[in-house]
Amino acid sequence: MNRIFTILCAALLLSACGSYESFQNEATKEYSSEQMKKFAKYMIQGKTLYTSYCSNCHQADGAGLGKVYPPLAKADYMLTDMSRSLCIIKNGMQGEIKVNGVLYSQKMPDNNSLTDLEVAEIATYINNSWGNAKGLVSVKTVQKSLANCKD
Repeated sequence: MNRIFTILCAALLLSACGSYESFQNEATKEYSSEQMKKFAKYMIQGKTLYTSYCSNCHQADGAGLGKVYPPLAKADYMLTDMSRSLCIIKNGMQGEIKVNGVLYSQKMPDNNSLTDLEVAEIATYINNSWGNAKGLVSVKTVQKSLANCKD
């Protein structure tokens, strides 16, 4: 029921705005109107999901939490390997990780309850917020990446 309410609110917001320019970035400047609609929906839903699943540790601004939790904003680790990042969003991770030259070792729990669409929405939001500009992350990309995750 919450998901339906969120989708209805997103649709209302999108129709009220009449434009998707506020979502456009360097990666999406060539998107068609239909592609921008989909991108905007992913961004809105992705932000909601990010707030629920990720922001407690990585913070609302993606800056991370000191040397405990790594940043996602302009994070070299995440932006250089989409497949690995999608696996981490869904399956969590443990062990050391180096992000922007800083080592982190806090365990990240899995999010196995997330659907492939929800992973795509979160990844789209993260990859297009706080100075990141990577465009839409498709469900197909998520499915392919998750099928090849290393244990």
